[in-house]
Amino acid sequence: MSRLLPCLILGAALAPLAAQNLPRRPDDPVPAQVDTMYERGLAYLAKSQNDRGSWDDSMGGEPGVVGLCVVAFLAHGEDPNHGVYAKQISKGIDYILSQQNSTNGYIGNSMYNHGFATLALAEAYGMVDNLKIAPALEKAVELILSAQKRNRSEAWRYTPDSTDADTTVSGCQIVALFAARNAGLAVPNDALKKGLAYLARCRGGDGGYGYTSAGGPKPTLTAIGVLCLSLAKEKDGKGFQTSVDYLRKQLSYRDRHYPYYFEYYMSQALFHAHPETWEEWNSRNIRYLSTIQSRDGSWPGNKGQSFNTAGALLSLALNYRFLPIYEK
Repeated sequence: MSRLLPCLILGAALAPLAAQNLPRRPDDPVPAQVDTMYERGLAYLAKSQNDRGSWDDSMGGEPGVVGLCVVAFLAHGEDPNHGVYAKQISKGIDYILSQQNSTNGYIGNSMYNHGFATLALAEAYGMVDNLKIAPALEKAVELILSAQKRNRSEAWRYTPDSTDADTTVSGCQIVALFAARNAGLAVPNDALKKGLAYLARCRGGDGGYGYTSAGGPKPTLTAIGVLCLSLAKEKDGKGFQTSVDYLRKQLSYRDRHYPYYFEYYMSQALFHAHPETWEEWNSRNIRYLSTIQSRDGSWPGNKGQSFNTAGALLSLALNYRFLPIYEK
C-alpha cells in the first residue's frame, strides 16, 4: 500500500461565498470542546506549514496530504481569500498546483495523492481566488477518467496505468469525481456507475467491504462503500442497509494502522446513513480525540503530524457543516 493513506472524503464543492458568513444553526450548536480542539489543530497546521506550502514531517510533502490540510481549513468555514488562514490556504493550493504534471494532469506520484489533491482543488474551485485552479482541476479529472478506461476492473489502483483495482483507491477517485461534478465539471454518469459497480463486487453478504474482493471485510473499507453510495444517493438498496448495519456494530472499533482515516470515514458514513448512530459515534470520537491531542495542537501517530491532524480535524468537521456535503 502506498505511504499515503486512502482518501478522507469531502465530496462537494464549496459555494462561492465567504465561508465565515455562513450561519450556524442555533438549535444545533457546535460543542465547545470541538471548537477548542479544532482551533488548536488549525493553529498547529498554520505554524508548522513551510514556505513552499507543504509540511516537513514524514508525509507532509505529499500533495494529497497538503490537500487534506487545505480542506481542514475550509471545513471550519475559514475565508480563503481574506481570513486569518488565507495565506496558509493559498500556499497549500499553490503547492498542489506545482506538483501537477503539465502534460497529463497527474498530481504527485500515486493515485492516492492525485485523488486527494483533486478533491482539494474541487472544494476550492469557485471560492479561492486563483485562476489556475479551474484548468488544473479539469486536467486532474481527465486523468482519473482515462485511468479508469485503461483498467480492466473499470476502477482504480496505485497508478494511472494500473490494471487491477482496490476499494480504497477507487473510493478516493469516485469522491473526487463527485466533487468535480458538484463544482460544475462534466463527469460522465457511466464513469461513476462503473466505479460503484466495482465497489459493489467487493461487498460481502454481511455488508462488509473487502480490499480487492468481498473477502476479508473491514469497518474502514465498509465506511468507504457506504459513503460513496450516500454521495451517489443510492441508499434504497438492500446492500446499503446491510452495510449500515455492519457499521453500527463497530462503534468501539479503532483502526490500529490508520486511526484518523477510519474516524473520519466512519463519522461521515454514519452521518449520511444513520444520524442517530452518528450522534453516539460523534460523542465517542470527541471524547477520544480530546484525550490524545498533543499540547501543540497536533495529533500523534506514525504517519506524520500534518496527516494525523488533518484527519482528526476532518473527523470532527461534521459538527460544523459549512461544506455542502455536510447537509442532509
